[in-house]
Amino acid sequence: MLRSAKQLYGYTLGALDGEIGHVKGFYFDDKDWVIRYLVADTGSWIIGHKVLISPYALGSIYPGGRILQVRLTREKIEESPSIETQLPVARQHELAYYRYYNWPLYWGGPGLWGMSPVPFVPPDFEPEDQEETHPSNATNEPDFHLRSTLEVTGYHVEALNGEIGHVEDFIIEDENWEIKSLVVATGHWWSGKDVVVPRKAVTSVNWDVSKVFVNLTCETLLQEPEYQHSYTEQDEHGVHLFRH
Repeated sequence: MLRSAKQLYGYTLGALDGEIGHVKGFYFDDKDWVIRYLVADTGSWIIGHKVLISPYALGSIYPGGRILQVRLTREKIEESPSIETQLPVARQHELAYYRYYNWPLYWGGPGLWGMSPVPFVPPDFEPEDQEETHPSNATNEPDFHLRSTLEVTGYHVEALNGEIGHVEDFIIEDENWEIKSLVVATGHWWSGKDVVVPRKAVTSVNWDVSKVFVNLTCETLLQEPEYQHSYTEQDEHGVHLFRH
C-alpha cells in the first residue's frame, strides 16, 4: 500500500509493551531509493535521544489512530547498540546494530533487502554465515548513500527545459519501503498544483546544490497525476491521486 512520508511524521510508535515515541523522519539510500531507517523521537522515554528503527521491525499501520506498530520490546530497543541519527551513519555502527537484532544485512545481497525483495528474516537465518559470505561488509567507512527525507524535502526540481518546483513529499510502498514517487510542488510559476512524479524519472541528484533532475519536460511533468492533500484518517490508502 502506498503511504505519504509526510503524513507518517508524528505517528505514535507502539512497541510490543508500550509506546516508544513518534515518527520524526526517515533515512533512505540514494542507490535503491529505499527507506532504511525510521527516525524515532523517543521523547520523555529516553530523554533527548532519537533512535533509528529498521523496517525489519515495523508492523501494521493504523491511520485512524495514527499508530505504527514496532515488533520490538522497549527493553530491546533501549539496550540496542548506539546508532547516531546524524548523517553520515558509520557502516560499523550499522553492522553492530544488525548483529544485535539478528537481521540480514540490507547491503548483503542482490535484492532490495539483502537476499530478499522485502524486509524479511528467514526462519533458518544465521547471521554468522552471512558475515562470512560478505566479508567486505565489515568496512569502517561511513555510508554516504543514506539521505534524510526531511533534508531532501524542499530540493529544487530541474526538468529538461528548466526548473519547475521543489520536492514536497515522498510516496512509499509500505511492503518493501521503496520510494515509488516524489510529490513535486510546482509553485505559482506554473500551475500551482502538486504532481506525483515516478521516482524512475529522476536521473540524478546534485546534493551540493540541493537539486533533483528529472528526464521530463516541464509540460510533461505537469501532466503527471495531481496529488490531493485532502487526507482523512479513515482512508486506509492514505495517498490521493486524481487526473484532470
